[in-house]
Amino acid sequence: MDKISNLILEMIQFDAGEPELIQHFIKVHQFAKLIGSMENIPSDDMEILEAAAIVHDIGIKVSMEKYGKCNGKLQEQEGPAYAEELLKKLAFNQKVIERVRYLVAHHHTYSNIDGMDYQILVEADFLVNLYENQCKNETIQNTYHNIFKTEAGKKLLNQMFANTPETP
Repeated sequence: MDKISNLILEMIQFDAGEPELIQHFIKVHQFAKLIGSMENIPSDDMEILEAAAIVHDIGIKVSMEKYGKCNGKLQEQEGPAYAEELLKKLAFNQKVIERVRYLVAHHHTYSNIDGMDYQILVEADFLVNLYENQCKNETIQNTYHNIFKTEAGKKLLNQMFANTPETP
């Protein structure tokens, strides 16, 4: 089995008993992988993107246990160390580990997005969150205009919600 599949299994174990967390990261991973493929990102970046999509919310369970809440900032604060631990266990290389740590530490920060992997992770997470949170059309429109940058992400958002303008 490949590293990404093993990482999924490790995250399922990490989030055991929390099916909504497992369902969420599986969906974010699949959208990230799809957008990355549609955008033709290089295989090295795809490995980082996929790993980050799988572990992006690893800080939720930890934050809930530590603080009784799990807002975005706490997730960004608590998640990177746990992500690193899983990635090291599965022998991901240090470059991948460092970038994934960074992405986990910033995936709820939407300014200064510095890379296609970061942009795609944010878009994939939004695709899932907009649906899971049953967001209103206005929120979807604002997200389309203010967050989405990739052509693939915009296309998927339009097709999913069928009510967002094709162009800004």
